[in-house]
Amino acid sequence: MGLYTLVQKGGSVMVVFGTSCTNARRRAYDLLAMAVQTEWGLPQLPSIARRDGGKPYFPDHPELEFNLSHSGELILCALDLAPVGVDIQMVKAMRPGLPARVCSPQEQRWLEEQPDLWRGFAQLWAMKEAHVKYTGTGLTRSISSIPTPLLSSGQTHGTVEGLYVQIYSGGGWMGACCSTHAPPSQITWVTLP
Repeated sequence: MGLYTLVQKGGSVMVVFGTSCTNARRRAYDLLAMAVQTEWGLPQLPSIARRDGGKPYFPDHPELEFNLSHSGELILCALDLAPVGVDIQMVKAMRPGLPARVCSPQEQRWLEEQPDLWRGFAQLWAMKEAHVKYTGTGLTRSISSIPTPLLSSGQTHGTVEGLYVQIYSGGGWMGACCSTHAPPSQITWVTLP
């Protein structure tokens, strides 16, 4: 698929970038460096530190927020001027009992109604991860207690606990972005040099 950018221009300051590569963990920071240069004009990637809950931030630029996620060969990177959480998950079969362990009873009922159990599970998991990464607190509570909007078929966004959650999907993956304002709703993939 090459290196791609997912961009929303206009009313929102938020930008979400994505890439596909063989060494996703290492390339995540390459994507972040490109993103901060493109969107914020920073000539190089600022130093990165971690808050108490593990969320990365730029200590020299506390006004700039970012978040990274990778799964398989895919990476997402969100930039904003407000806290943001992003996650991407590959759609794959898991242990049969996993949804019952990590989903609330309402989420389990929602999953039973989905045409593809594991795509639905990847969607819920990505939303839970994006929510946790938005808060920056880490997993301080049961995974099943992390709320998600239970979206109806064709719906791509919702709110939970006063936060906006946007889902993204593609061939074999689901992604989510969580923020205090609406994340980009449409994906524009652009090949990078």
